[in-house]
Amino acid sequence: MNEFIPAAKPIIGDEERAAVDAVLRSGMVAQGPEVKAFEEEFSAHFMDGRPAVAVNSGTAGLHLGLLAAGVGPGDEVIVPSFTFAATGNSVALTGATPVFADIEPETFSLDPGAVEAAITPRTKGILPVHLYGHPARMRELAEIAARHGVALYEDAAQAHGASLDGRPVGTFGEFAMFSLYPTKNMTSGEGGMVSTATPEIARRIRLLRNQGMERQYENEVVGFNARMTDIHAAIGRVQLTKVDAWTATRQANAAFLDANLRGVVVPPVADGAVHVYHQYTIRVLEARDGFVKALREEHQIGSGVYYPIPNHRLPSLAPYAPGLDLPVTEQAAREVVSLPVHPSLSRDDLERIVAAVNSLAEAGA
Repeated sequence: MNEFIPAAKPIIGDEERAAVDAVLRSGMVAQGPEVKAFEEEFSAHFMDGRPAVAVNSGTAGLHLGLLAAGVGPGDEVIVPSFTFAATGNSVALTGATPVFADIEPETFSLDPGAVEAAITPRTKGILPVHLYGHPARMRELAEIAARHGVALYEDAAQAHGASLDGRPVGTFGEFAMFSLYPTKNMTSGEGGMVSTATPEIARRIRLLRNQGMERQYENEVVGFNARMTDIHAAIGRVQLTKVDAWTATRQANAAFLDANLRGVVVPPVADGAVHVYHQYTIRVLEARDGFVKALREEHQIGSGVYYPIPNHRLPSLAPYAPGLDLPVTEQAAREVVSLPVHPSLSRDDLERIVAAVNSLAEAGA
């Protein structure tokens, strides 16, 4: 029997282990010099030098970014429903209202027309998600935000190194969050990094992550404990030296799948966009769930459905969207499948994936 091909495979090597051991030997385990160095290196690598703040999760990064940008009770923030619940959750946790708008079918990101239609006098900002590693429609969304006098934020959890028209994601909004969860394109074990447009927003996030203080016992605001440890930062610093090569491998794997898959809709790439393929997401137009089951049971190939239940239908977030109809989102939730694209795939693995997908598509799975 063929060996199982997982949908994702975090890569943690000897260099990461050595970096962790060095921190443990140093005795400085909590937030310290490794976090500061990681912030500086991440900023230079991905964010054109914009101020960066490390936190203990991507969700914390979104939550604190929104608070630092002044989002709170009485405000509305427009978000996609077709994403992980953390996006809408983070808005709700500020006391503001997440307003769900539909996506456009090619890149699965917020549809600018739907966003414009959702703007009200209470709209504070627009929070697109660069889903699967493809940039959202930032040209159009930035123009809408400017015309209506609302802010633009970014959920770049899955998009390390993606860009649009030569401009890195994470540099368009007042803040942007990158996740460092184990299955992302790079990891710190757990954590998040927030890109900020101004030193003022960066300072507010630093206060909020550390009980409201920059100097010990001089608490300026009511804050949280959302600090990243030096252990996690040490892992992230090593991963930062490897992520570009991993991204190139992801892109090469995606190109192979693009060229050889049949009977499914492969992910398009918009003009001017650089896709970093956190996920390689196809559409299976009929019997998606049977396709996924057969891929695993008959061909020993893992896959993922991101996301089977749109946020506006989740019990936790549905109260914010009574009676809302998002037809493009609903169709995507019925059809999407993310195939393995991670850097650990061999040529044999890729050929097995192609053969299995084409066989199932031809048979109607």
